Amino acid sequence: MMDVESVSAPEVREKIRQKSALLVCAYEDEEKFKAFPLEGGISLNEFKSKIGELNKDQEIIFYCN
Repeated sequence: MMDVESVSAPEVREKIRQKSALLVCAYEDEEKFKAFPLEGGISLNEFKSKIGELNKDQEIIFYCN
């Protein structure tokens, strides 16, 4: 099992800006994703649909509010 670590909002913002991480909303419900959007974030459904295409070296950051 992988360790889960917390990252600060400024760290996430910088990683997204540099495209070194993918920001994924952890809500299954699309309405919750739309209610709590973050710049550069994608929905869990979009993440699942692209999972085979993702760069294996890219960090994935999940968020929920």
